[in-house]
Amino acid sequence: MSNSQKLDRIDVRILAELQRNGRITNVELADLVHLSPSPCLTRVKKLQKSGYITGYSALINVAKLGETLTVFTEFTLKNHRQIDFARFQEALEKIDNCVECHLISGGYDYLAKFVTSGISDYQEIIEDLIDRSEVIDKYFSFVVMKTPFVKRQLPLTRLFADTQ
Repeated sequence: MSNSQKLDRIDVRILAELQRNGRITNVELADLVHLSPSPCLTRVKKLQKSGYITGYSALINVAKLGETLTVFTEFTLKNHRQIDFARFQEALEKIDNCVECHLISGGYDYLAKFVTSGISDYQEIIEDLIDRSEVIDKYFSFVVMKTPFVKRQLPLTRLFADTQ
């Protein structure tokens, strides 16, 4: 199963079930996708080997950890050379508090998500980033007031409707 091959409906169902519960046993997964355990495990291993499954992790309830601040930040770079993009991405990747980074189209170049202990922590991170990175032209910060919901599962059955 290479990345260029299409997923079939069973592969999509396996991925959807693993998104819902990454700790599910192979026997339970096989039952849910209507396979016997051995072929199910073979498919899961192929999905892992081909890069469709990149890992498993625990979802953390950030609110239980204490006060945090989530900030989305738009960045515009001074220049649009490959080296500038690479330097900026490298600088952001080194910041543990930066949990997402997206190169996007539109009026700015990047959208990043930071989770910090508060506004002063965020400001310190940004000031340090600006001092270390000479490629930033401007940035805009959007403080999250409330997060009504976060969907952590991709809509696989809609994304791969042609395999159903």
